[in-house]
Amino acid sequence: MFLLEYSDTELIQKCLKGESKAFEQIVDRYKRLVYSVAMNMFKDKEDIYDVSQEVFLKVYKSLDKYNDEYKLSTWIVRITTNHCLDILRKKRPQTVPLGKVAETSSKKDTPEERYIISEEKRELREAIDSLPEKYKILIVLFHKKGLSYDEIVKVTGEPMSIVKNRLFRARQMLKEKLYYNKKEEM
Repeated sequence: MFLLEYSDTELIQKCLKGESKAFEQIVDRYKRLVYSVAMNMFKDKEDIYDVSQEVFLKVYKSLDKYNDEYKLSTWIVRITTNHCLDILRKKRPQTVPLGKVAETSSKKDTPEERYIISEEKRELREAIDSLPEKYKILIVLFHKKGLSYDEIVKVTGEPMSIVKNRLFRARQMLKEKLYYNKKEEM
């Protein structure tokens, strides 16, 4: 497709002129990113799919508000995150799954090692799920999605000092929860 050669800004300009193929290209470029963010916020695949579609509707309706000083991916992650948080606030679920925790490797590939690794991942997911929402989202954005502090500030709209402080507190809470769990096992 010829649109692959266009930058995000050029595609947005084409969308604003009514070229539907340009928006299809934007969706193709960012659908995995949107799906991935939604996957870390919801359990149900249908919810994730619905959220992804709703996000792209919001993106389409807001294209005229896009500021090309920022990366389109950051803007789309912000829309996705805010949309997910709005839904979660309305539903108020007890937990939000983190999804797959970063893969850990072991030199020994024994059933025992695989079990230990899976238990550690489960404990980490549960610890993250138990965090208050304002801390959990920062852990996901920084550690799972790899966003920088600056990108998180843009996505959340929070000041840098708040982002850094909450990330520090979230890590401390995780450390305490994981240490407490290990201590109980002894």
